[in-house]
Amino acid sequence: QVQLVESGGGLVQTGGSLRLSCAASGVTFSILHMAWFRQAPGKEREFVTLVAGSSGGGITYYADSVKGRFTISRDNVKNTVYLQMNSLKPEDTAVYHCAAEYAGTLGRSAGSYRFWGQGTQVTVSS
Repeated sequence: QVQLVESGGGLVQTGGSLRLSCAASGVTFSILHMAWFRQAPGKEREFVTLVAGSSGGGITYYADSVKGRFTISRDNVKNTVYLQMNSLKPEDTAVYHCAAEYAGTLGRSAGSYRFWGQGTQVTVSS
């Protein structure tokens, strides 16, 4: 059973930065595809970014809304995936969830991932 625990959320001003972390346990981390999604109040959960596991060569994808501002990375020794968020905007305010799935087709929909963390709140003030 994969367990995911996010940390690093908080309150930041427009233009600021935050780094989120998601620690995984219960599995060989390197094989997992890892992703970040976010959900703002009253909105559906949306894809932010993903990094493939070893079968996918660590390839990354980003939503257009975060390209050039957010960076996903993974540390297969620490079993952790990171989301570095720069130039934050008020519209980035949401609960950010990390998600994981065993090697297979890379997906950008929430339904592609079986394992989820509890989420961490990111609030960007204007």
